Parts: sequence; structure tokens; C-alpha cells
Amino acid sequence: MPHFVVDCSEDVLLIHHENNINEQIHKVAHSSGLFEESDIKVRVNPFKTYLVGNKRQDFIHVFSNIMEGRSTEQKAMLSKHVVEKLTDMFPSVDNIAMNVRDFEKATYCNKAMI
Repeated sequence: MPHFVVDCSEDVLLIHHENNINEQIHKVAHSSGLFEESDIKVRVNPFKTYLVGNKRQDFIHVFSNIMEGRSTEQKAMLSKHVVEKLTDMFPSVDNIAMNVRDFEKATYCNKAMI
């Protein structure tokens, strides 16, 4: 935890390889000071078929799932910094966004907890 899942049009991978995207988002997440580096997970899901505003336009959307307990301001800053990094990396992509969702501690379980 946390998880950063990047949905994107597959053509953005012609600009930057998904390993580079993973690394850059990892760096931004770690530099936020909100997470232990070893806990950060990032992955990219490229899509072949999609529509944006009923057109085939490139897009990047990051879905971030983090453990509850961070302030709204911290989550907003995290989103802003990730979107800024992606905007720097992909200046020709008009549709770049991110949202943050909280995991509920009471219902979260992983293998180490069993």
C-alpha cells in the first residue's frame, strides 16, 4: 500500500515506456513523505480501445488507493504533484488526471496479516 494504477491510451507508451512512468510516479509518491518507499506499488494499464469525449484522444488517469488517515490537503497535494509530473512528461496529452481513494483500515487485509 499505496497503489497507483495508471489507466492510459496505449499510444502514450510511444512517448515514455511504462517502466519510466512507474518510476516517475514512484518518485513523486515517495517524495510526498506520505509513504514508506517499500510500500509504494505502481502499475500501468494501457488501453487499445477507448473514447474521450466521444473521440479517440490520448488520456492518462491515475487511480490512487491509500490507507485512510491522510488529510484532504495531503491527498490534494499528492494528486497535484503526480499530475504535474505527468504533464511534464506528456505535454501533448490534454487529458491527464488523478484521484485518491482511501482504504478503510478496519476492512483491509493482506497476506502478512494472516
